Amino acid sequence: MIGGLYIHAALRGAIPVEPDAPEARDWLRAELAKPPYEAARPTWFDRLSTAILDWFASLTAPSADGFAAWVPLLATVAVVVLVGAAILIFGLPRLNRRSRLATDLFGVDERRSAADLRRAALAAASHLDWSQASAEMFRALARGMSERTILVVTPGMTAHSFAARAAEPFPGERVRLAEAAELFDGVRYLGAEGTEQRFLALAALESDLRTARPILHEDLTPTRQP
Repeated sequence: MIGGLYIHAALRGAIPVEPDAPEARDWLRAELAKPPYEAARPTWFDRLSTAILDWFASLTAPSADGFAAWVPLLATVAVVVLVGAAILIFGLPRLNRRSRLATDLFGVDERRSAADLRRAALAAASHLDWSQASAEMFRALARGMSERTILVVTPGMTAHSFAARAAEPFPGERVRLAEAAELFDGVRYLGAEGTEQRFLALAALESDLRTARPILHEDLTPTRQP
């Protein structure tokens, strides 16, 4: 009898047992978790590649009747491609020009503010370097007008042309502006030696114009009487 029970148990182990639904899911997960199945599972790159290939395969040439619907899209793509190519080849000319206008100061790339240039001028004056002090103070004068949007120093503008244009909003300072431009050109290009007296005169001019109210074109328009 006991031997019969062992035989019956062995037969039950050999006969497949039909699992219920939860147990079947557990068996399936355990089976799929085995290394051969994991290696065969598609990766995210495989799924992405398949999706892209399917999208390309779905594209078909438009028919003669439906080609008109493609015209706006094709024109937009062509414009975007041309604009992108132009930016890559030529850059952004307006932004480049604006950047150059903001930094070019009498032929040099000058990025300091008017306040920075004034401090540099005073530092040079403290070392009795009147030539350097005069050049820095004249740059401070020009940069200050640019910061106040009174006059923009454009590339190629000379010190004398700047002085002539600055005399328009400050007509009472025409003579002192001309003398300041002459001093700048002398110490900057002609090898002239700056002096304390001429530097102090230039510094006084810069200080006066820094707080002076410019005369604009609308100020010169005569008031119409009623």
